[in-house]
Amino acid sequence: MTLNLPRHARYDYSPITERKDYSWPGGTRLAFCITTNVECFAFGKGRGHDSAKHGEPQTQRNYSWRDYGNRVGIWRFFDLFDELKLPAAHNTNSLLYDYAPQIFDAIRRRNDEIVAHGRTNSENLHDFRWEADEARAIKEVTDTFTKNEGRAPQGWMGAGAYENSTTPDLLKEAGYRYLMDWPCDDQPIWLRTRAGPILGVPYPVEINDSPAVVHRQHSAREFCDMIVDQFDWMIEECARHPLVYNISIHPYVFGQPFRMQPLRAAFRHCVEHKLKDRVWFCKPGEISDYCYALPAGTIPGN
Repeated sequence: MTLNLPRHARYDYSPITERKDYSWPGGTRLAFCITTNVECFAFGKGRGHDSAKHGEPQTQRNYSWRDYGNRVGIWRFFDLFDELKLPAAHNTNSLLYDYAPQIFDAIRRRNDEIVAHGRTNSENLHDFRWEADEARAIKEVTDTFTKNEGRAPQGWMGAGAYENSTTPDLLKEAGYRYLMDWPCDDQPIWLRTRAGPILGVPYPVEINDSPAVVHRQHSAREFCDMIVDQFDWMIEECARHPLVYNISIHPYVFGQPFRMQPLRAAFRHCVEHKLKDRVWFCKPGEISDYCYALPAGTIPGN
């Protein structure tokens, strides 16, 4: 008897050693992104991490801990990015406009990118049982960003990276050019949808402070060692393959004062590295635009 594993049809297997070579702008080889997660939550209800114990119910304590990121932590991030002259993208809940519009003022001032991140992280797309309901939620998010920013977001990162079976189809049909829910590669790939291809831009599960610090209980310095070790490996390896190095940080996690110092040191290591000429410090939307402009067949996928 042959075992037939359940599979998906979004992409085919493609080893990185058998792909076409290309470079990023200016002959660079490593696309370096910082992606924050700027989120708002329901008080006492819905989903969301707890700072002390996994699986705890929603309380004023964990609401306040997460809200610290919007009140204090994100502003430390902005200061650090300004200090090191780093661009950033922000996975942002659309309901944040009703709560903390000043954050969007700062994003605009810096010319950073907004990546659509659902309505609130008190829900994820698994909460929508029917395709039509999910499509309406995606439209609501898209319309909110379009109304406030004058243009629709180009990228999507689902809350928790959760998807339903038709989510990429709905995102493509809603006008999105890329998504970051499939952490299967260190290069962008094309994902199939019923409306044509959408770009999958690498987004980290590992170099991500939520699973690393909150779930696996790594210390701030352990996580920042990961940032440095990942960079040092990829800055060498990118001579053979163009790569994307994306870092995910949450203001309520790494925006705490005692974590900022090792984060600054890790970012400075990358910015001042002896091989920094190989690095393109960019935003995921810029990666997407660049990939769409490459000749057909360059990016893996169909």
